Amino acid sequence: AVPVVNENDTVSTSEIPYVDNFGDNDRLSAIVSALIGADLLILMSDIDGLYSKDPHKNPDARFIGLVEEITPELIGMGGGSGSDVGTGGMAAKLAAARIATDSGSDMIICNADDVNVIHELVNGEEKGTLFLAHPNRDFDLMDYINTKYEI
Repeated sequence: AVPVVNENDTVSTSEIPYVDNFGDNDRLSAIVSALIGADLLILMSDIDGLYSKDPHKNPDARFIGLVEEITPELIGMGGGSGSDVGTGGMAAKLAAARIATDSGSDMIICNADDVNVIHELVNGEEKGTLFLAHPNRDFDLMDYINTKYEI
């Protein structure tokens, strides 16, 4: 099954407890991934994946294709919202990556401009940034939602 999650699909915000604590599709999808025990979370974006710096402002930005561990240095690369249409930017995607990978799901950030990207990923092509799962034995979803990964 491939659930497609969008916070705008709710009838009212009361349908999602703690909505004020995440407020973006990235973290919402990571929470769903954790709840259902997903193998993989794919975040579709307007950027190819994670860069060392904002590639729109820094021509020397380096693309990062694989993340084995989410470090404080990596979190620092998140910055703020980088899109006119998004609310969380890369910081929200990195917060989602922590939830997903700590709960046991791999996660990919890839560019949604190519409609074939999901097929390419399923066929094993390297697209976007892959965050490897590293299940945290102490993972508690409510703790993550309430305290750990606020932007």
